[in-house]
This record gives sequence, C-alpha cells and structure tokens, in this order.
Amino acid sequence: MFDDVDAVAESEGFSGVVTVDVDGVEELRVVRGLADRRWGIPNAVETAFALASGSKGFTALAVLSLVEDGAFALDTPVRELRGDDLPLIDPLVTVRHLLTHRSGIGDYLDEGDDGAITDYVMGVPVHTLVNAADFLPVVDGFPQVFPPGERFAYCNGGFVVLSIIAERVSGMPFADLVAQRVFEPAGMRNSGYFRSDALPTGAAVGYLFAPGDDDRTNVLHLPVRGVGDGGAYATAGDLSRFWRALFAGAIVSKDAVALLSTPTSTGVEGSRAYGTGFWLDDGGRVALEGYDAGVSYYGSHDPATGRSVSVLSNWSDGAWPVARALLSS
Repeated sequence: MFDDVDAVAESEGFSGVVTVDVDGVEELRVVRGLADRRWGIPNAVETAFALASGSKGFTALAVLSLVEDGAFALDTPVRELRGDDLPLIDPLVTVRHLLTHRSGIGDYLDEGDDGAITDYVMGVPVHTLVNAADFLPVVDGFPQVFPPGERFAYCNGGFVVLSIIAERVSGMPFADLVAQRVFEPAGMRNSGYFRSDALPTGAAVGYLFAPGDDDRTNVLHLPVRGVGDGGAYATAGDLSRFWRALFAGAIVSKDAVALLSTPTSTGVEGSRAYGTGFWLDDGGRVALEGYDAGVSYYGSHDPATGRSVSVLSNWSDGAWPVARALLSS
C-alpha cells in the first residue's frame, strides 16, 4: 500500500520521519537523513522536529481551554483583552475571528507574497523574540484589511495576538501554558517550544536547502522561540498520542473538539475547508501543516478510522513530495 512513499522518499533525498498508525498501531515508518549534518547525527523515529504553523492547533486548544475555564468567551472582543495594545485592530474583532482566520487584521507575515521561503522576513532581531509579549512590536502597525467576519484570509499575526492574549490572561509564559494545557494531558513528553540556538539533544536542526546543496541552518530566519503562529517541536510518537488524546476529549471537551472540526470557511485552497485552528481535508481528515525556512510538516487524523499521519522534515521543502505520495496511496 505504501511502496510509493518509500520510493519517493529515497528519490527526493527526504530528510525526516514519516509514520502512519491506526489507534496507535503502526502501519508505516520511514526514517531518513540527518538531524544534524555537521556532526552526522541521523534522524530517528524519536527525533523532535519543528512544526512551524502546525503549532497553530496547539494555540487554538490552549485558547479553547481558557474559554472552557471561563477566562473569556469566543465572542469576546479582542480589545477587551489586549488593553491599549495594537490600536489598529478593529474593535469588532473577536477571539473567534482570530481562531478562524476571519479577523481581517493586517498580517506581519503575508503568505501571499512572492518571496522565497528562505528569505529573511523578520523585522526585528530574532534573538529578542522569546515570549508572546515580545512580539508586540512585530504585529503592531498593520491596518485592518477587511471588516471582521467578511471572509477567510490566513493570518499568522492573528495567532500571535491569540498567544499574547492567552499569556496575559493566564499569567503564564505561552510556552508553559501550552505545555500545561496541551502537551501534558496528551502525553507529549518530548515536545516543547525549544530555543533554536540551544536545541536539546534529540531535536533536529532546520536546514534551508536540500541535503548536499547548502548546509545553512534556519537559526537567523525565525524567532529564537516561537509563540502562537509557530515554533513548537514534536516527535512522531508524540503527535500520534496528540491526535488520540484530542479526539478522546483529554485536552478539551468533546464539544470543543466538534467545534474545531466543524467548517467555518469552505473552498479554501481548492476543496479544503478550515475549522477552528485546524484544516479540514477531503475524506474527513482533520489536519495541521507547517512550512517555513528549514521546516516542513504535514499531519492529519481521520476520526472515522483512527488513522494518524505524520510527515516531518528538517528542510524547507522536504515534506511535500512524500506527503503527496502518502495521501495518494
């Protein structure tokens, strides 16, 4: 069933880990390439990879858990939670608008631009971006683009704002909040928001280009530690545990899980839909994905069959040929 996946991984020089399991029973494992090219350390199934925007699902769950605790409501205006910060955000923008990419706020990182994924895009020194509050100068100063709720427009800045709100309301650093409310209940013991300049043993270094082409890392391209729109690291095993815990109601209630997997926008990127913090793919799959300098990730779960998929790569374009082969097999 998966013969094409291994063949594509070999032909494309894939560097990373691919797993498929059903209710935790493994059906496929592919492990190739190096976690650290300088020292020749190979990737392993236990290697933690950066997820880039795949982390947005964790942000959504942390926020939904605060909603379930009564800290604020989905339809609470963001202005009530952010104080005097970010004055250009429309007063009608709500938490729900941010979670569903329907806020219309101006984005600090416009994915519609034609630049290369390896461009240097951060407008402030990346070493200064450690906690969510540090990102205020990054997301400030962008005018509202369209009225809240008018349409879908993918917005990284909206998820940064969510992490600023969550950090402020909870009184905890955002990374600690996600660890407490998402990683711990899911049993994700090897996941976290690691500093890229001090990666723990067992985490993959992100590379801008394919193996053998150029061994520059992404350490100067991304925030030294990510927040709401990206930056988490996870292993394939932790991601499998995450999907099972999520749909078992171990992270947020099953009503909240139903909310995140209900379409809020359709016809996005072809036949895809978007829920609340999660993509909704053909065939009933709930998905997360990430793409950034030195990072490519696709993960999905089919609630009807219990099948979970992870394609994790530590170079910018590594995951996509393998993910396409896997989804067509």
